[in-house]
Amino acid sequence: MEWLPVTLIIAAYNEGSILEKKVKNTLDIDYPPEKLKVIFVTDGSTDGSETIIGKYPSFLLLHQPERRGKLAAIKRAIGQVRTPIVVFSDANAMLNRECIQKIVRHYNNPATGGVAGEKKITGSKQQSAVGMAEGLYWNYESFMKKQDAAFNTVVGAAGELFSIRTDLFPELGENIILDDFVISMKVCIRGYKIDYEPQAFATEWPSLSLGEEGKRKVRISAGAYQSIAYLKSALNVFKHPLLSFQYISRRLLRWIFCPLMLVILLTANILIVFTIASPAFYTFFLYGQLSFYMMALLGWLITSTGKKAGVLTIPFYFVFMNYCLAKGFIQFLNGKQTVLWEKSIRQATE
Repeated sequence: MEWLPVTLIIAAYNEGSILEKKVKNTLDIDYPPEKLKVIFVTDGSTDGSETIIGKYPSFLLLHQPERRGKLAAIKRAIGQVRTPIVVFSDANAMLNRECIQKIVRHYNNPATGGVAGEKKITGSKQQSAVGMAEGLYWNYESFMKKQDAAFNTVVGAAGELFSIRTDLFPELGENIILDDFVISMKVCIRGYKIDYEPQAFATEWPSLSLGEEGKRKVRISAGAYQSIAYLKSALNVFKHPLLSFQYISRRLLRWIFCPLMLVILLTANILIVFTIASPAFYTFFLYGQLSFYMMALLGWLITSTGKKAGVLTIPFYFVFMNYCLAKGFIQFLNGKQTVLWEKSIRQATE
């Protein structure tokens, strides 16, 4: 197989503590070196990140003192790309050696506009309770991405590892929070598909604590609500019937209606049981809801102490996610979330 020329873009703001590991990981990628160009963008870093990358002449370093956000950094890097394929990765995500090979093979199909890799959470004997919950969540997300791709297209890629055809990079403002989601969805809106490649994966460490994970999830949630305005054309069911169905059912119902409907469902169930004569079904259903939330509360209490909650992780993390969605919506309405977010602290790497 003749390998296509590829550019790998890595945005690294104040990632000095992990950059040497990321550099080694990048150098270990199994792809013809003459076909792979690597760009590191360290804009705004104050921890010497640019000095670390500067030691490796095989990489192109872009650095300026001003920090304008991840998308601004990516757009600066795109201006330097001369290859037909561009791959994006985060500095704290470690890639498997074959990832570029596995991604590039999808571009033999002219209908493929991009490829989403898989995100994995590092597991070990010392994995924290938060890490266990985050890992379960991403196992579910990976399963759903596989189903999405089999049906039509992946609906939004994760920034740890995804790729697009360079000429499909959209014109966007720099105030977008979820750049990876919006970029990949814009590719779909142009009539291309985002394939899913589980054999190309990025591994990262879980958040240090539940508070750190919540901070990250709230930011992502605020970005999700912001992205709706940029993706209005994805709601055109006549022009994009399959994509619209996926976007509405996979994303909008989950982001907007799920947190609201949980409150309505419980409130309505209580009113039915205590204000009108109702069949026993409604009483049993109320007990079921209350039991679920009690399990979620117990799971939260256990996880908060640093212990693993076992099966209680599932109801706990479900409620936790919807809480973050609600909090992110408020943050979005208040205009408090910007592209210059505070980085979440992750567990120390080995």
